[in-house]
Amino acid sequence: MALNVELLESSFAQIKVNSSKVTKQFYTVLFTDYPEVQPLFANTNMEKQRKQLFQSLVFTVNNLGKPDVLSNTLRSLGTRHAWYGVLPQHYPMVGSSLLKAFEVSLGTAWTPDVQQAWTEAYEVVAQLMLEGADYSPERLVPIVK
Repeated sequence: MALNVELLESSFAQIKVNSSKVTKQFYTVLFTDYPEVQPLFANTNMEKQRKQLFQSLVFTVNNLGKPDVLSNTLRSLGTRHAWYGVLPQHYPMVGSSLLKAFEVSLGTAWTPDVQQAWTEAYEVVAQLMLEGADYSPERLVPIVK
């Protein structure tokens, strides 16, 4: 699937202006729509988590033209998320919440084309992260922070 890099980059430039609001909105939607994921964040500094989320989004958008860099990093990220207890069924929850946060941020700029571009991009990101995740029982030991 070929991503619409130009549309992703231009819409993300608008999203970046409100990065703090976007990440707060994301976690509000995630915890409201999917309260079952809240225990994954029980011992998490949410301010730091929001910043890390946005840094990951920036990295992803900045490297859309570098598939090898992006693929390797996202697979690694998938590995770490599996260690934190993130399961395959959590990925659609995160995707839905992220798209809702982007929609709120972009307002009228959230067009059907932008929605499609971000939906496709998230599907690729999730797939790469899942490829990196090892869900064998011996690997699902949480990392001590």
